[in-house]
Amino acid sequence: MGKKEKSSELLATLGDFTSKENWDKFFSIRGTGDSFEWYAEWEQLREPLLSYLNISGYGIQILVPGCGNSKLSEHLYDEGFRFILNIDFSKVVISDMLRRNLRVRPEMKWRVMDMTCMQFEDEAFDAVVDKGGLDALMEPQLGPQLGNQYLSEVKRVLKSKGRFVCLTLAESHVIGLLFSKFRFGWEVSIHIIPQMPSENPNLRTFAFVAEKQTSPLPNQITPLFNPLCLDCDTAQGRGVCEALEIENKIRCGYGNDSDITYALEDLKLGVKGNMMDLCPGRRIQLTLDDRYRAVLLDAQKQSDQFMFHCAVFLVPKMRTHEWLFSSVEGQWKVVESSKAARLILVQLDSSHFNANMDEIQKDLSPLVMQLAPKSDQKGAKIPYMTASDGIKHRQVLQQITSSLTGPIVIEDVTYEDDVNVDAASPFPSNELMFRLLTFQRTMNLVQSEALLTKQLLFTESSASERRRLSPSSKSKKKGSSKPKDESINNLKVHHGYLASAYHIGIISGFMLISSRLEILLSAEKRVEAVVVGLGAGLLPMFLHGCMPFLHIKAVELDPIIFDVAKKYFGFVEDSQLEVHIADGIQFIKEVAATINLVSSTRDIIDGHTLPKAGSPSVGNVTYYKEGTGTCKIDVLIIDVDSSDSSSGLTCPAADFVEPCFLTAAKRSLSDHGLLIVNLVTRSAAIRENIISRMKEVFIHIFSLQLEEDVNEVIFALSMEDSISEDQFPDAVVKLKKLLKIERPEMSHKIIESAKKIKCLQ
Repeated sequence: MGKKEKSSELLATLGDFTSKENWDKFFSIRGTGDSFEWYAEWEQLREPLLSYLNISGYGIQILVPGCGNSKLSEHLYDEGFRFILNIDFSKVVISDMLRRNLRVRPEMKWRVMDMTCMQFEDEAFDAVVDKGGLDALMEPQLGPQLGNQYLSEVKRVLKSKGRFVCLTLAESHVIGLLFSKFRFGWEVSIHIIPQMPSENPNLRTFAFVAEKQTSPLPNQITPLFNPLCLDCDTAQGRGVCEALEIENKIRCGYGNDSDITYALEDLKLGVKGNMMDLCPGRRIQLTLDDRYRAVLLDAQKQSDQFMFHCAVFLVPKMRTHEWLFSSVEGQWKVVESSKAARLILVQLDSSHFNANMDEIQKDLSPLVMQLAPKSDQKGAKIPYMTASDGIKHRQVLQQITSSLTGPIVIEDVTYEDDVNVDAASPFPSNELMFRLLTFQRTMNLVQSEALLTKQLLFTESSASERRRLSPSSKSKKKGSSKPKDESINNLKVHHGYLASAYHIGIISGFMLISSRLEILLSAEKRVEAVVVGLGAGLLPMFLHGCMPFLHIKAVELDPIIFDVAKKYFGFVEDSQLEVHIADGIQFIKEVAATINLVSSTRDIIDGHTLPKAGSPSVGNVTYYKEGTGTCKIDVLIIDVDSSDSSSGLTCPAADFVEPCFLTAAKRSLSDHGLLIVNLVTRSAAIRENIISRMKEVFIHIFSLQLEEDVNEVIFALSMEDSISEDQFPDAVVKLKKLLKIERPEMSHKIIESAKKIKCLQ
């Protein structure tokens, strides 16, 4: 086997492209004198690179980060660029490259250095040329942190009018990061590198070129290529075209930026004015070092009576969804209570579970110092405040990373003694234990919470009733991780209890079709329900218990989530409750498609579509023979989060509110069917857009806005003669009769929630 084949084989087995040890091994085996080229060869790169680097002649200072043993910098040197500095964290490759070039290219320099933490002064280079370095850092399973750090360094070391040239395969997670990081103060263009005839036409190399500007305003991205040269039918081409379209729309929308999240480095550029000055009523959403989401608020009324010129308020993960911290109105209430002229509200996430407040404060201090306004008080310190998460003890049972869902945490918690508890509870609060399921990717979304019991016990102490705010309270450490004496086997999830207000809201929506459910139940007809998004399985299990006449299909994309629901949350399948491991969108589209296939031979019975015996089965969807059930869905619940909430939509995933899916959902429903969507977004514009799309497909739309959560539950009916609000009282009574719930307190909460549903005109 030749040296090239050996190195290609080794490269394929590297596993982690961010590991210095792996690269040292790779370069050691490859040896000296044999370069390894990412993507394009010099013959293809020469002409475009020379045009990108035509800044102010050949005397420019060029940095080549993650240089490896590529000949790229050697070719640039031979073209006349003498001042080239190459860095790589592999001592092996830097030693080899230094020996290879010391005599023939004496002015070129080589240094061992981590490209994510460069030891250069600000504005030290005229150009940074990256050939595959960013792509290597952006391992999907590791997330964007290393890529973020590296690009921040690139921006720091470039001079004004300097250029960043990034040669990349433009995968979606890479191009998305590039577009967002170079949004303000940069002139951006994207190019296609010419291909050799023998190369794969479906895998193109792109050049992302960003020039540092003095104006902080965002500019449109210019695609400097003939669209005909890019096959947009390929996954790569389609991804680049879609990313360009989305990013340019975002940049066009910066005139009304109430829902835009800025980076700290963008604010330092002045995109929202001089941050040293207080601006009454200014509110900015931002990220701090890409690890903390925050909101900066300058008090609406400035005066000399403030106790602090600047303060930080830490909101624990368990509290971020509450109205006080998630809504604009609530946040201004916190500002008033803090007595601070500027308040930086920092929302913690799952990654901070094991960190105490002192550690977080140490981590945040250098970041928030950059946002402190000028003050007459010399050496004024920035105080840290916090809202208690109410957790007294926590025991992490399992931490899992799924390739589909990302990091998952399952833990048991008990709450603090001083929390408020429902008077109906037979137990003191410190004896109650709850099991939590947390998806780290949705840091501000209400997660699954289940009551644990040793016996058949339960309480009606909801999560929102247990946790109260004390905005000006002093910092306290998070609950300890002291293990509990109870083993997992001694504790069981009580499926007659729902902690999540939005789960209660979803069930309350059955009121809209309670008359229809009564008819089907009296006729002993089967009622078909589909829940897209299993989670911990708490909603399907509760429905199974309180409405035993339902035949429920739970559709879950991630098999690991299904395993978690069974192992840790007591989820059990039976003849009335089954799970399909499938793509929820494809599942519903296949239902709709199958209905179309059998439409020519269908019988209409009581408004339901029944397929003939022997009707086809499509994909993962099983249909029933005539007389045994319905093919159409009576209740369709969409309860899935988005893997990327950067657009402002946290739940559901964007594809579930696209017109094509909504149309398929309508076709899959029975004539009196009900669609229920759990909607989570802080953007009024996004919400209105989704409601508008739903109104184009469905005739009647209803809403339940949860008071203390950002969740809103949307209900859609497609039938011509829908229920009116004056019929709600009778429908609520019918729903109450349908519910088979052991404890009246839980039934009461569902009924009270149903009374708050409103029709959207």
